[in-house]
Amino acid sequence: MSIGMIILVALALLILFGVMERVLDRMALTDKQALILVAAVFIGGLLPDLALGPVTINPGGALIPIGVCIYLFFHAGTNKERGRALLSALLTAASVYAIGRFFPAEPETMPFDPLILYGLCGGLIAWILGRSRRSAFIAGILGVTLADVMTSIMLWTRGIQQTLHLGSAGALDAMVISGLTAVLLCELFGEIMERIASKSSSDAPLKGGNHA
Repeated sequence: MSIGMIILVALALLILFGVMERVLDRMALTDKQALILVAAVFIGGLLPDLALGPVTINPGGALIPIGVCIYLFFHAGTNKERGRALLSALLTAASVYAIGRFFPAEPETMPFDPLILYGLCGGLIAWILGRSRRSAFIAGILGVTLADVMTSIMLWTRGIQQTLHLGSAGALDAMVISGLTAVLLCELFGEIMERIASKSSSDAPLKGGNHA
């Protein structure tokens, strides 16, 4: 079982135990909806890819995650958030593509799978740029996907015919890691900032009393 599949199983367990309730609320998803989506991605990832000319699409690794991004995009609070999500996705894609240029063409020669690094970097960049959980998730998922598209387009323009695989094999792992990393970082630092703001507001009357 790949690391992406393992993460999906762990995520399903966290949802079942109610650990992800707050995060899901802010992403306009119920626990039941999230479980169905996680199961769909897991099962879809085991299904054969759909061939569309020079492109293959995996149901669990591409169709369903992109569908979730579309859902979250239209449930974003403001047009500003939607614009930020799209901009973040493009910048994340460019960053992941640039990172990929530093690695050798044969990933087998590396001590670790570069797709894992792409996922972590994609998630980190998406969190920094996306700010909200919805925007970060969209940027994390679409960023990794668009980076694959950019790579194939560059190869095609050079006359190198290569099939573009969306969401298959390690690409699913990178996408899961990227999206989850982006959302969890938003949740972690969002919680820290809320605690700091809460502490500052509670200390304010005491400071005022001391000055009086």
